[in-house]
Amino acid sequence: MKSFRIVVLAKQVPDTRNVGKDAMKADGTVNRAILPAIFNPEDLHALEQALCIKDRFPDSTITLLTMGPVRAAEILREGFYRGADDGILLTDRAFAGSDTLATSYALSCAIRKIKNFDIIVCGRQAIDGDTAQVGPQVAEKLGIPQITYAEEIVSLTENKIQIKRRLERGVEIVESSFPVLITVNNSAPHCRPRNAKRLMKYKHASTLSKRQESEEDYLSTGNHAHLNIKEWGVVDIECDHAQLGLGGSPTKVKKVDNIVFQSKESRRLDDFDDDINVLMKELITSHIIG
Repeated sequence: MKSFRIVVLAKQVPDTRNVGKDAMKADGTVNRAILPAIFNPEDLHALEQALCIKDRFPDSTITLLTMGPVRAAEILREGFYRGADDGILLTDRAFAGSDTLATSYALSCAIRKIKNFDIIVCGRQAIDGDTAQVGPQVAEKLGIPQITYAEEIVSLTENKIQIKRRLERGVEIVESSFPVLITVNNSAPHCRPRNAKRLMKYKHASTLSKRQESEEDYLSTGNHAHLNIKEWGVVDIECDHAQLGLGGSPTKVKKVDNIVFQSKESRRLDDFDDDINVLMKELITSHIIG
């Protein structure tokens, strides 16, 4: 039976439900240290699609790849709890401040190091940026086809995959050969819950850096390979340092406004066309829309 090597790109993101006045630094980057962090929701949808492939082809393997600080290993453990086989944390100070271009470059370099992949799956976009650019940029840098806005895997054979895409005005079925990168829509099925046995197995999994920071003997997991989360830095991937981090990021944030809506600013409308037309004219005149 055919097996597939699947790479799932995942991101630990700030919980946008808890954004306060100190959410941004003076340089325009997100102050991630003070914000609660979660598994990017659409990346969980992507993980579920990978797990569905493994359900059909049990010999398939799923490798989670994330880029971020040491604490980003938390989402790798979350992936293990749900069924992922392996995880890689791409972490280095040189990656700090990366925009989508620098991020996709670093991820593509890491994927080249992984080698021999069939399918790359990721969420359509991250809630801390909403650009939907990283997935397609990774595909372009790797020179492989991409299928975006995926909602369901219609069929899967040794040679091709058929995907249902959810578009603004309907759906379409497309197919691709391998290797291929797929970005998954938020309309796709939600990720399955944690598995209790896997949680007990992987709850102490961590990176070498994390174990060195703790008081425990960081060599104690040497005989338990499944508890060692791989940790790659700049020296572990073949890359051009000039294309990493802030220096390799052409996107610059000039200004961040913190907008808080007060209850006195709300307006109640009746379901009459005249009232709605007046509101639309105000929004267009003030350039809020249009």
